[in-house]
Amino acid sequence: MKSAYELAMERLEKTSPSLSLTEDQKKEIAEVDSVYRAKIAEKELFLKDQIRKAQVVGNFEEAESL
Repeated sequence: MKSAYELAMERLEKTSPSLSLTEDQKKEIAEVDSVYRAKIAEKELFLKDQIRKAQVVGNFEEAESL
């Protein structure tokens, strides 16, 4: 006996089947993901440095806001 979830997923698959990505699409997504992971890492490093500097001079409010 199938659960309500399984039945709903079967109906959904019939009305709008899931699309599979081509290798080119997967590569493009991976490239975009890589670019944005690098941007996030860069921002984290910048903010960690700013927080550390604010803490050193005793500006804890600024450090907290970062």
